[in-house]
Amino acid sequence: MNSRDRIRAAIAGKPVDRVPVALWRHFPGDDQRAESLAAAHVTFQKKYQWDLLKVTPASGYYGDDWGLRAGYKPNREGTRHYADRPIKKPADWGRLKSLDVTGGAYGRELHALRLIREALPDVLIVSTVFSPLTIAGTLSGPEASLRYLRENPDELHRGLELITDVTARFAAETLAAGADGIFFATAAATTDYLGVEEYEEFGRPYDLRVLEAAGGGELRILHTHGMHVMFDLVTDYPVDAINWHDRRTPPTLAEARHRFSGCLVGGINEWDTLSSGTPEQIDAEVRDATTQTGGIRHIVGAGCTLPIDITEDRMRAARAAVEKRAL
Repeated sequence: MNSRDRIRAAIAGKPVDRVPVALWRHFPGDDQRAESLAAAHVTFQKKYQWDLLKVTPASGYYGDDWGLRAGYKPNREGTRHYADRPIKKPADWGRLKSLDVTGGAYGRELHALRLIREALPDVLIVSTVFSPLTIAGTLSGPEASLRYLRENPDELHRGLELITDVTARFAAETLAAGADGIFFATAAATTDYLGVEEYEEFGRPYDLRVLEAAGGGELRILHTHGMHVMFDLVTDYPVDAINWHDRRTPPTLAEARHRFSGCLVGGINEWDTLSSGTPEQIDAEVRDATTQTGGIRHIVGAGCTLPIDITEDRMRAARAAVEKRAL
C-alpha cells in the first residue's frame, strides 16, 4: 500500500499492510517565512516518509494579524513566547477586526501549503487549525480569558463569533491551497482549565462551525491538548480521528477504542520514551500501542509536537518499530 491508501484504509477500519505512522514538530525560525517553512516540512517528510504530513506553523500564528506580539527564545518545544497580547479589557473583544485570510500571517500559511503540495504531490497533508476558544486564550492570556468567560461572557461570545468566522474561512482556504484535511487543535477542552458545561457553551458550538467549514476535505483529525481532557465530550465531533496525550493522561488507547468509533492517533510518549528511551524501549512502546488497538483504526503518533532536539536515530527507531510489525 502507498501512504495515502494506508491512511484511508486505517480511517475506514479496513485491512492495512502495516499501521500508519506520523510524527510532527515545530521549525522555529523557518516558520516566519512561507518558503523556509515549506522547505523544512518537505525535507522532514522526504527524510522520514511519514504516512501523513501534519504542517506545523509558528505557535500563535493566528494572532499575529490581530496584534499578538511574539518572538522565539530557544526551548525544546520550538514554540514562541508572547510579549504582548491584544485583548487587555472586556471591550477589546468587540474591537477585533475581521481579517482577509488570504493575506498577512494567514496568507503566509496558505502560501506555504501551496509550496509543500507542489513539492509533495502524492503525500496526504493536513493543515493546523486551532479552536476559537484556544485562539481567544492566546489573544488575552489563558487566565484572563477564563476570567472573561466567567465575568464578561457576552463580550467573550462577541469575540468568539468573529474569531470563528475568520478561522472557518481559513480552514476552508487551506483545503483550496492543497491540504487534504485539517488537524484541529483545542487546548481548552480539559477540566484542568474549564468545567464541562463551560466548554459546552464557549467551546463546542464554535468548534463545530470550524469543523463544518473543513468538511470538504478528506481527513479531519482532532487534537485535544493537555491533561484530563474532555474526551467523551468530543467523541461525536465530525472528525475521522482523535489525537491526545494517551501516554500521559486518560484514556488509554484501549479505553478509547470502546468510547470512540473512529481512528485513534497516538501511542508514543514524545517527552520520555522517544526523547530519552533506548531503541528497544521505543520499539516496546509501539508494540504495546498496536496491541492495545489490534492495529485497527490506528495511526501511530505522539501525543503532540515532538521536542525539537529529538535525534534522527530515535525517530527512525519509531518508524522501524512500525515497519517490523507489518500485518
